Amino acid sequence: MRIAGLLGWACALLAIAAAPRLIAAPARATLHVGMWTLWHDKEVHLTTGGKASLCVGGNGACRPIARPLVVRVDGADRIKLANADRTEVMGSLRLSGTITLSAHGETKTLPYPVTITASSGSLRIAVTLPVERYVEQVVASESGPADTMESLKALSIVVRSYALHESHGHAEYDVCDSTHCQLLHWNEALPRRAVAHRATLETAGETLWFHGRRALAYFNKDCGGHSAAMNEVWPKAAAIPYLSARVDRWCTGTGQQWATELTRDEVAAALAKKGLSSPGWQRLTVERRAESGRVVTVRLDGTTVAAEDFRIAVGETLGWNKIPSTWFEVSQNGDRLHVHGRGWGHGVGLCQRGAAVMGDKGRNAAEILAQYFPGAQAADESTGKPWIARAGEGFLLETLEGDDRRFLNDVARARAEASHRSGLNASAPITVRAFASISAFRDETLAPGWVAAFAEGDWIATQPLSTLAARNLLASTLRHEFLHALVEQQTGPAAPLWLREGLVELWSASDQGAAIRQRRAAFSFDTVEASLRHSDTEAQSEAAHREAAIYAAKLVDRFGRDQVLQWLRSGVPTEVLVGIAHR
Repeated sequence: MRIAGLLGWACALLAIAAAPRLIAAPARATLHVGMWTLWHDKEVHLTTGGKASLCVGGNGACRPIARPLVVRVDGADRIKLANADRTEVMGSLRLSGTITLSAHGETKTLPYPVTITASSGSLRIAVTLPVERYVEQVVASESGPADTMESLKALSIVVRSYALHESHGHAEYDVCDSTHCQLLHWNEALPRRAVAHRATLETAGETLWFHGRRALAYFNKDCGGHSAAMNEVWPKAAAIPYLSARVDRWCTGTGQQWATELTRDEVAAALAKKGLSSPGWQRLTVERRAESGRVVTVRLDGTTVAAEDFRIAVGETLGWNKIPSTWFEVSQNGDRLHVHGRGWGHGVGLCQRGAAVMGDKGRNAAEILAQYFPGAQAADESTGKPWIARAGEGFLLETLEGDDRRFLNDVARARAEASHRSGLNASAPITVRAFASISAFRDETLAPGWVAAFAEGDWIATQPLSTLAARNLLASTLRHEFLHALVEQQTGPAAPLWLREGLVELWSASDQGAAIRQRRAAFSFDTVEASLRHSDTEAQSEAAHREAAIYAAKLVDRFGRDQVLQWLRSGVPTEVLVGIAHR
């Protein structure tokens, strides 16, 4: 991967020493992710602004965190926990609740479980993230402005597959946050976060499969116009049909050009640090190239070194931009080495540059994956089944079960009724994705337990249609979410959330809002808005939606639907809000 990631429901550089191991295991809900793995911190400060607790050891007693703490390395593989009153030495520490960690001048607040251990004289911090949160954060970290939604969806599937389908060689966590695995920036406010969220959500739970088995997946920034076979980059790896060397017509031209100048002493020190060669060699030459044109091995006088090992050694010591790919030429003038080449990354699997061009030319995520993993396809991680898409009037229904076709008429009626009640329509079909189980719906969309379905933009996620039908919730749930999708398409940036949610509640009501119009609002606009944005319980959420519907009904009754829809695009004037609040 290059290796160079759901905001809310309301909503590698891998040096392979042996052939990668395909893991046939059930779908996972979480991953243990190594945090700040390149820093090798020896001390971290812990604080909490709310409820949080710590547990000592595997089965140790847990207690609340009442004051700031400092965790330090104690020897090679023990940690020392200190506060103002006492110091404890232990093997591991588990934290839960919302914790703020500070080290090496960086501070990060996490609402996820954290485990801290020590190894080789450095702290090891592992954060337990939902798989889909991890994928979103990696996609946000690894992508760039040239990426399209379809290329990001393909990237999301590759990132998820890489994380779940092989072992990455770490004892304390499943995957690290550096380019050794997949780059993950812990900053929540990444510029690409919104599009990464959508791409992750719309591919929730999808991974790459080949002939009924989970497939290995890699990506790189720029293949230089020709992808690399897996075993030409990592010679000890077995050849894999869908990871072959192929001309990439989408990665236009000759890819990204680069050049660098290094001293022989710099390179010798970097190689010696990794144990690849002894100092004292005089000449560096290309020994062998692969079919793609990339260097397979270099020669240092009489010593042969794998080109990918050479690239990683230089990158770790001198910077990854020095030799960003193994597609290079090298010349030497005395003790100066001149290296120039093309491409960025190992060249195996999905080329982000080519995928972005494909997306820009109208190719979808499935076509992008077919280009870079020929013969493989995206399927549900839990079952290996591909999603089945069925088109209807104004909607697209995606399910994993063939007999879900029996619900097409129900979906069609709900879609038509939503347009009839609101007077709104959509220029493009609204996608409905029905998950195979309640647990899959929750794990793969991160929706809270009380939510049966939700809409984001023109995309709707639901619990299994058969489950909703058995509970007599199918028609009302689908109608409600179609209304959400229709309203959101009309919404401008100044529209308050209470108006959007209130209109949906009003138009969803089985009595056309008659009961809503008999009620009086009990909370202010600001209180309703805050509760809609964050509710801790189902009861809080229901109360906030009820209040929003009351205010929306007042607006529609007094000013008419057309005017309210205009305010949905532009925002409600302050004087109107004041008048409504006192009625």
